[in-house]
Amino acid sequence: MKSLKLFIIFLIINFGSLALGSLLMDNGPQTEWYTNLNKAPWSPPGWLFGIAWTSIMICLSVLLAKLFSKKPSVKIKITFTLQVIFNIMWNFIFFNNHFIVLGLINILLLTAVVYYLYIVSKKIEPKYSYLLLPYMIWSVLATSLNAYIVIYN
Repeated sequence: MKSLKLFIIFLIINFGSLALGSLLMDNGPQTEWYTNLNKAPWSPPGWLFGIAWTSIMICLSVLLAKLFSKKPSVKIKITFTLQVIFNIMWNFIFFNNHFIVLGLINILLLTAVVYYLYIVSKKIEPKYSYLLLPYMIWSVLATSLNAYIVIYN
């Protein structure tokens, strides 16, 4: 029962952070600024972002519920908090302020945090740590998309 409650709490936190990030992006993908950028040829279609983030946040919530059902370490708590902050900040930095280099730095930090969370969680919940793979893959893809924009704009 404790894991179910934690799962629901993390769903609320994770999807809440996605919602806040969406609010901070202020319709960014449809803006003239963004549509006029040179984007990577491997950029996925817009509809895939919703599917990807939904899957990522559900998997992350399951893992976090498992990790937090035990007494979570300070490392886990800080890493999760940093992940939330970097995830939300990227939208504001990239879409609202058009700081594409700072956005790249932010997303590199987010990617590092996600990979670190994988390393730490693998020691505690080896079977469940693999739930981070979609996030790890997506963060590398997103980093490459941001890097392409930095290089070619």
